[in-house]
Amino acid sequence: MQHGKYRFIVGFLALPLGLYALFVVWPFIQSIYYSFTDWTGLSPEFKMVGLDNYRRMLDDQIFWKSLQHSLLFALLVPVVTIGFALFLSFMINVGGRRRKSGPVVSGVRGSSFYKIVYFFPQVLSIAIVALLFAFAYNPDSGAINSFLRGVGLDGVQPLWLGDPDLALWCVMAVLVWSTVGFFVVLFSAGMASIPADLYEAALLDGANRSTTFFRITLPLLWDTVQSGWVYMGILALGAESFAVVQIMTTGPGGPDYSTTVMVLYVYQRAFRDGQAAYATTIGVALLVVTLAFAAVVMRLGRRERLEY
Repeated sequence: MQHGKYRFIVGFLALPLGLYALFVVWPFIQSIYYSFTDWTGLSPEFKMVGLDNYRRMLDDQIFWKSLQHSLLFALLVPVVTIGFALFLSFMINVGGRRRKSGPVVSGVRGSSFYKIVYFFPQVLSIAIVALLFAFAYNPDSGAINSFLRGVGLDGVQPLWLGDPDLALWCVMAVLVWSTVGFFVVLFSAGMASIPADLYEAALLDGANRSTTFFRITLPLLWDTVQSGWVYMGILALGAESFAVVQIMTTGPGGPDYSTTVMVLYVYQRAFRDGQAAYATTIGVALLVVTLAFAAVVMRLGRRERLEY
């Protein structure tokens, strides 16, 4: 059974590891290399400039704004999304009232329908979601302000995406709305695997819903929550935040850089300004932030694994 085991394993891993190294690791190495040059992204000629790009980045006020906004995305969006998804998943799977006939533990009435409704935004492209909310946030003809006028709140007509104090929060709300359904389904699958006997024993001991959630559901679901937290943080730092900011905001990234995030700033410097080397420098900083976020979440979320 042991004969040729390692050759078998290497044979299966060689191709995927080679593709990963070619399309993931090698571009990272190239980006780090180009961050020490003055490459424009178009010309084949460039020269080494040492740490000039990094010094420039540290003196760039727009970079610091984008870093602050990206950190807000990474800290707030995953917490709100996962917290909301956990609440909805718990109500769908466990939070229903006890019925005279049927299982002791069940979700609210119509839970199957709610799963479909919550997952529906996940079916839509993030570009479509961003466009729909851009129309909804329109201060003159958008659905939100039209509703406010319809209920008699004519004096409450925010500019939404045109207000520097509101624009970032509006964008984050869209990101939460578009991703929460995925985590509802993910956590629902995890809760469905928890033995009903544990919930029945807790109910017999007089535990209420909050006690059941914090003492049974959350500890047994923690590995899934931790993985979802890291995944959502990476989305908030990367492609999802870029898409909603690029499509929804003026500039994009405005007004007055109030919604500029790091990944958008990388794109603008590289493709709008022709400063690919400086863009890769910001990209290296984004890589460090992403790795640090994942490491902190994995460290803070470390706890003894529970089995059932």
